[in-house]
Amino acid sequence: MEFEESGIGEECGVFGCVAAGEWPTQLEVAQVLTLGLVALQHRGQESAGIVTSNGASPPTYTAHKGMGLVSTAFSPEALTKLRYGNLGICHTRYSTTGISELQNCQPFVVDTLHGKIAVAHNGELVNAHALRKKVMRHGVGLSTSSDSELITQLLALTPPMEELDSPDWVARIKNLMTETPTSYSLLVMFKDVIYAVRDPYGNRPLCIGQLVPISKLHKEDTEGWVVSSESCSFQSIGAKYYREVLPGEIVQISRHGVKSLSVVSRPEGDLPAFCIFEYVYFARPDSIFEGQMVYTVRQRCGRQLAIESPTNADIVSTVPESATPAALGYAEQSGLPYIEVLCKNRYVGRTFIQPNTRLRQLGVAKKFGALTDNFAGKRVVLIDDSIVRGNTISPIIKLLKEAGAKEVHIRVASPPIRFPCYMGINIPTKEELIANKPEFQDIAGYIGADSVKYLTVEGLVSAVQEGIAFHNEKDKMNSNNKSDRKVGHCTACLTGKYPVELECTVAGLYTTVTSVCSIQYEEHTNTRAIFVGSLT
Repeated sequence: MEFEESGIGEECGVFGCVAAGEWPTQLEVAQVLTLGLVALQHRGQESAGIVTSNGASPPTYTAHKGMGLVSTAFSPEALTKLRYGNLGICHTRYSTTGISELQNCQPFVVDTLHGKIAVAHNGELVNAHALRKKVMRHGVGLSTSSDSELITQLLALTPPMEELDSPDWVARIKNLMTETPTSYSLLVMFKDVIYAVRDPYGNRPLCIGQLVPISKLHKEDTEGWVVSSESCSFQSIGAKYYREVLPGEIVQISRHGVKSLSVVSRPEGDLPAFCIFEYVYFARPDSIFEGQMVYTVRQRCGRQLAIESPTNADIVSTVPESATPAALGYAEQSGLPYIEVLCKNRYVGRTFIQPNTRLRQLGVAKKFGALTDNFAGKRVVLIDDSIVRGNTISPIIKLLKEAGAKEVHIRVASPPIRFPCYMGINIPTKEELIANKPEFQDIAGYIGADSVKYLTVEGLVSAVQEGIAFHNEKDKMNSNNKSDRKVGHCTACLTGKYPVELECTVAGLYTTVTSVCSIQYEEHTNTRAIFVGSLT
């Protein structure tokens, strides 16, 4: 709940589709792309874009972009314009770099020596400042402030050893990976194929699905292939989960199928660094990462929280609804009943009424109603996914106590957020985070709770990796592959330990720092603070 109210957001979602078999296809590729984006809407609400291609040589690209939600950006007329595509990629955006304008809306399309390419990107480049300078030194101008345009221009540059008459896209993508280690999941469309790419650290998610006919008579047939930031988009378009794109992998998706072209390795000794907050909050609970469902991981986080921080209480509940799986896990582990204490008003908008002083004072009463009969006179354990600033949970506690709760104990199913993210997540400044304020020493008193406890970093990592270990062991038993897949997660916003070196530019000056604590991050200016060196 606090994530939502504090403006913490995922950067974006990417989705692609290639029709199988003969072209022109009977598959409505534009509709598949639109439905895929709708399922990824939680990853970005600022803008959306679709680019389709007929896959001919040379191909005809058709694009449509718009601000706002997918339902706002794509009218029936716009979809009609896109309907002749045999393949396409699309994007929904929440900006962490680049201002919120239509010019920054993806996918980007550029002309190269060998024809047009279209690129959609999820993530944030850790060395964007240096890369922008490098591209400009090649005489290439950049028309937007987006990292994604930068990636597109880097791919358009001819790499060393490439023959002039034959583009080597695997070499170009590998060249990009040597230029920037993280953070990106990419879809690159060229002629009749889509290249699906994850950075070597696997920081952002990407997976592949198989489109199958709705008719059960032809359930083994393939109508097409889709690729998505999250697998939650597959059910709504009639696709089956096929597999994950591995960290550092380059996958070619065409009408003939899916083919792994290469896997770019990390520096020796480095583990993968998949963003752990995809599990905690950002992803939809029905998505699958690393062989496990997000909902199940959140339940394990709740069980682990109950082990680490038990409570003398009567009932367990949650603020609707992102922390519900964790609350159910906590209730199961502690042996307490799970009972709803708040009813959410789902139709409270942000702009339909101008809040006056009286309405501001009412606060959460506009969004939640207290289910008084369920908790009056009882001790309540309220589970939340995080406390970011403390602005949201405090009035909820006040609401519950005024409605008759005897005690309200807060249990948080993730560790305190202490550091900014520079890899695609919009997190408030270090100074705004409650975990870095003096009030954190008595946070229970500050927010009006009877007690407050967080899940530990070790507990979170254990809850996440427990399912991965089981999945890997099961895979080894069912195949001849006995090698262990390396497991690792980025916890930088919790610990300050970033998986790669980061550059630092402040007020136009390029410098280096040795500690994440030694510099301020200015969120509301054009200044970008990115770190280089040893971060401890």
